[in-house]
Amino acid sequence: MANLAKTTVFTSDTSRKETPLDKTTRIVRRITEDEAEVRHQKTDRLRQARFESEADTSDT
Repeated sequence: MANLAKTTVFTSDTSRKETPLDKTTRIVRRITEDEAEVRHQKTDRLRQARFESEADTSDT
């Protein structure tokens, strides 16, 4: 029987290459997350402007 080293018995394939589908998925997710962040920032800015506008009109 062959003499196995501890490093060869429990090895994992962590150096897997990225497939074209994985690359596309990663890029699309990054774009979607970036667009969502911009959308949330815009919503927060518009909400704050609306609150300030409502506060100004209720004071008079």
